[in-house]
Amino acid sequence: MTDIDDLVRRVARRAVSEGPGLPATVDAGRIARAEGELGFPLHPLLARLYREVADGGFGPDYRLLPLLGPGSVVGEYLTRREASAGAEHPEWPEGVVPILTWGCGMYAAVDCLDEDGQVLLFEPHPYSGGSWEPCWFLDSVSLAAWLETWLAGTGWFEEDAYDGDDVAEPEPWAQAARRLVSRA
Repeated sequence: MTDIDDLVRRVARRAVSEGPGLPATVDAGRIARAEGELGFPLHPLLARLYREVADGGFGPDYRLLPLLGPGSVVGEYLTRREASAGAEHPEWPEGVVPILTWGCGMYAAVDCLDEDGQVLLFEPHPYSGGSWEPCWFLDSVSLAAWLETWLAGTGWFEEDAYDGDDVAEPEPWAQAARRLVSRA
C-alpha cells in the first residue's frame, strides 16, 4: 500500500528538480471553483497534487495540465462532455478528467468517480465510427500507482522503459461501454 503523504512529497521533489518555472500551487478556493464547474469532486490525490505540488507543469512528458483556464483540466473536460451531450455515441465519460495530453489527440485521464482514481488512456486513433469504446484503455488501476511508475521510470510512456520486461501496456477499459452513455 502506498503512503500517500510520502508519494506527494516524492512527486513534489521530482517536480522541483526538473527545472525552474514550476507554477504556483492552487488554493482551496480554486479547487472548490473547479469542482463546482465540473459538478463532482476531484479525486482526493489529484486535488492534493494541485494544492501541494503545483498547478500542473510536472509529470510525464507533456506535464499535467493546469486546473483552470485555457487548455486546463476543467476546460478540456467541459469541452469534451459538451460534445458528448446528447450524442448517440458519446466520446467522453462523465467524471473522467483529462490531466495530461500525450499529443495527437491522446490524453491521460483520471476517473474521479473511481475510489482509486484509475488512470485511463484516451487514444482516438482506433475510432472508425459508432462507439468510442475501442478508444479507451486502462493505463493504471490508481493515480498513486501511475505516479509511482513515473517516479520509477517504468511507465509505458518512458522511452527507456522498454529495455525491461516488466512494462505494463494499457489494456482495453472494461467499463468503457457502461460509462460512455449519453445524457441529453
